Amino acid sequence: MGGTAVETLRELLRGEVIGPEDAGYDEARQIYNAMIDRRPAVIARCADTTDVRAAVRYARESGMDLAVRGGGHSGGGLCLIDGSLMIDLSAIRWVRVDPGARTALVGGGSQLGDLDHEAHGFGLATPAGIMSTTGVGGLTLGGGHGHLTRAYGLTIDNLLAADVVLADGSVVTASADEHPDLYWALRGGGGNFGVATSFRYALHPVDTVGLAVTLWEPEHIGAVLRWYREFLPAAPQELNGFFAVLTVAPGPPFPEEIHGRKMCGVVWCTTGATDEESLAKTFAAVADPAPPAFHFAAPMPYPAVQAMFDELIPKGLQWYWRGDFFDRVTDEAIDVHGTFLENLPTPLSTMHLYPVDAAAHRVGPMDTAWAYRDAIWSGVIGGISPEPSDAEAIRTWAVDYWEALHPQSMGGAYVNFLGADEEGERVRATYRGHYDRLAEVKRTYDPDNVFHHNQNIAPAKS
Repeated sequence: MGGTAVETLRELLRGEVIGPEDAGYDEARQIYNAMIDRRPAVIARCADTTDVRAAVRYARESGMDLAVRGGGHSGGGLCLIDGSLMIDLSAIRWVRVDPGARTALVGGGSQLGDLDHEAHGFGLATPAGIMSTTGVGGLTLGGGHGHLTRAYGLTIDNLLAADVVLADGSVVTASADEHPDLYWALRGGGGNFGVATSFRYALHPVDTVGLAVTLWEPEHIGAVLRWYREFLPAAPQELNGFFAVLTVAPGPPFPEEIHGRKMCGVVWCTTGATDEESLAKTFAAVADPAPPAFHFAAPMPYPAVQAMFDELIPKGLQWYWRGDFFDRVTDEAIDVHGTFLENLPTPLSTMHLYPVDAAAHRVGPMDTAWAYRDAIWSGVIGGISPEPSDAEAIRTWAVDYWEALHPQSMGGAYVNFLGADEEGERVRATYRGHYDRLAEVKRTYDPDNVFHHNQNIAPAKS
């Protein structure tokens, strides 16, 4: 089957088709998370929507298992399946900005850095992630939050339309006017409904932003989190700041004396005034909970802020993560964060609390598949290391941290922060009361569950 699939797909597709016997196969099957090591039967690096349609039809007709890889991370590794036909969208990488309409049309294999760069040329941006190497597809379909979320909402709140190849190989455009049920489901429902080959986003005036990083010694984590849980929700929506536990990276802007030390901190981004005096006023409050061990603030082009973590966390590391939504930071949760900060297993392992309030709360709870419009934070615990020998240690730390913190959560998580081993009831909890409606949409557009290598929503039964 593998050889036949390779030969047949090479006749059908314009894009590159790679099989296990090809010299580039091992490189082509490598994904961001090096903890995932699997061998697809064939990799179809589709050049366009027509290629995607042909690959989907071939998988259906041949009975091959189908998985879809976008342009970025796939932290859970759900795009890489043994013996499958993997549709790789990374060649569908382009961005077209309409500055007059303030929109961007983006290829499904693009990364956030592509969108950030092109939109920045017109002084525009849309809220999406905190790393430029993230794929637009997976991030958008899961909901999407980042530095601009408090100002401009989730990524899905700015998604105007998507072109989608369905399970039968047909292609539709989903928007508020066309296939509105699919459009609703795509905005948070993950990769359950088809292969999105392009996205159209609304853009906002964003050029230079104010970046700040504040770090405190570990013993101040209680005071800092008690201050942060009150300060940020009350702050103007132009100010975003995600809380983290971390080990200080060896390099600028951090002074050498704090390199390698465990700290807690906040990474800030403001779309407000970015001159030196205004930034000093905006961040004067960071001294309120405790004297910072480090504070840095400066104006930066938005794409530079988006790319600031790229080199720190490159492709090829060991990853294991879990997440949850929170509507409050309880004193019990603060104790958990303090304990696991002390026990960070590797220098790259971390926990982030991303704000999902302010502008994100102005969208109605029934308007999109994102089911947690009442959440204030989206949390993720990431065990990360370059060493394969650390795989079990980082997984154990992440799971133990999550199990200790989960009772303080809202019950579900941002779907892109679910681990590959979290299925069934965990997925249902992530979608709350939207799950049954999503299952109905799934039955309409993918009744045979062709697209099941994801945080799967099974089709509703007839």
